[in-house]
Amino acid sequence: MKMEDDDRPKKKIAHEIGADLSLISVEELRERIKLMQEEIARLEADIAKKQSSKSAADAFFKR
Repeated sequence: MKMEDDDRPKKKIAHEIGADLSLISVEELRERIKLMQEEIARLEADIAKKQSSKSAADAFFKR
């Protein structure tokens, strides 16, 4: 039975700040950038949600 690369579980890409980039391919660097941009968008959305909740609470208690 022949094992094909497509059947193997793919390693999850993780990025460590300050890591050596010399051995990482251009394609993997692009994938890391994409993942980091998605994470930044997720963090910014959570900040906006929390600020909205805080503003609503502040407005309620300042009546």
